[in-house]
Amino acid sequence: MRVLAIGDVVSSAGCNYLQKALPRLKRQLAVDFCIANGENSAAGNGITPQSARAVFDSGVDVITTGNHVFRRRECYDLLDSRTDLLRPVNFHTSCPGRGFTVADLGYTSVGVVNLLGSAYMDRGSNPFDAMDAVLAQLKDCRVILVDFHAEATAEKKAMGYYLDGKVSALFGTHTHVMTADAGVLPGGTGYITDLGMTGPKRSVLGIQPELSVAWLKTGMPTRFEAADGPCMLNGCLFEIDPKSGRALSAESVQMEEP
Repeated sequence: MRVLAIGDVVSSAGCNYLQKALPRLKRQLAVDFCIANGENSAAGNGITPQSARAVFDSGVDVITTGNHVFRRRECYDLLDSRTDLLRPVNFHTSCPGRGFTVADLGYTSVGVVNLLGSAYMDRGSNPFDAMDAVLAQLKDCRVILVDFHAEATAEKKAMGYYLDGKVSALFGTHTHVMTADAGVLPGGTGYITDLGMTGPKRSVLGIQPELSVAWLKTGMPTRFEAADGPCMLNGCLFEIDPKSGRALSAESVQMEEP
């Protein structure tokens, strides 16, 4: 089976480009299952029912999120009601939503886990312990996919090796810059440190460059606004044996408007 994981969708511009580009991309790559991180898909940080609908309507099967997921209260009910919209599994159990789901494709069951890093992040419990607990609940799933929403590349690499042979693929999100290390680890787990982002390409992580420069140069509070202009889509295509759950290949995917 062929799984497409898409990097953080940023702002309405990212949602619009996803709706335009993804259907054609899925046909070209013969995608069987698609995941996208949507925690920045609303205007500003967070996800709303409207932006979630835009991502789902593009052809995404499961939306993952991250540390900004609870910024928009209007999405709390949606997090509770939809099994295909996830928040990090290592948030407190009292938080809205769920951290993993199982999709039945007929010929195989696919477990999708949303995980939050601990280095330079807050609020989440230990991600290694959290994955041990989740894997015990997904023991009947051959195919397991993990979105590790984390800041530190070392933590993502360490988690990749920790889960090597235990999950089918682990892909990092959060830093919005695609890394050049897509591949298959020795135990058969597909891996990439960060998928990148889907949104305005002439930006600083989706934000107007001059605003990011002003904030970093002066330290003064700055109201961030999404950039405009041509967009890009970053992601990774994993080919997975549905019987063994082992990844056969992992290849980065990039599209952009002129």
